Amino acid sequence: MGLEGPQVRCFYSAMSTTLIEIRRAKASDATEVAETHDEAWRTAYQGIIPGNELDKLISRRGPDWWDSAIRKGSRITILQFGDEVAGYANYGRNRARSLFYDGEIYELYLRPEYQGLGFGRRLFNAARKDLVQSGLKSLVVWALSDNEPAVEFYRALGGRAVARSSERFGPKTLDKVAYAWQG
Repeated sequence: MGLEGPQVRCFYSAMSTTLIEIRRAKASDATEVAETHDEAWRTAYQGIIPGNELDKLISRRGPDWWDSAIRKGSRITILQFGDEVAGYANYGRNRARSLFYDGEIYELYLRPEYQGLGFGRRLFNAARKDLVQSGLKSLVVWALSDNEPAVEFYRALGGRAVARSSERFGPKTLDKVAYAWQG
């Protein structure tokens, strides 16, 4: 569905190249996506979501969960750097009925060592392009207000803050903000 294309070769020296590929996740990627989810969430939410709650959220999303989601047809796109899954995006129809946007990126995460290199932007653009090709032209994404790197990322991509809400994580209630892009 339009994700079989964007490949780039990065040159590190005259002797080697590393292939960067953005493609739809396959069931065989489930373990690496679970590992990416674990690393990215621990980095993004440590000190924001209480430790026990964060551990519970991560443990629910192991390889079996990702394998099932991929096999059921969830839109999960990965960014593969060489032989490693460096990041993923999970997206589809907007779930918030009160917001009048067609699509939603539910999650977009990179392993910590791949952040700040432009890969998040490429993964975001691939997910957005896939949504547009499916007729979902406008887009929303939620981020915890305390997750400053995510807030800055979505603002830098041109997202406009359009709604606020909160979510409970054990004893702690955290604010979240929705960023939106028109078609």
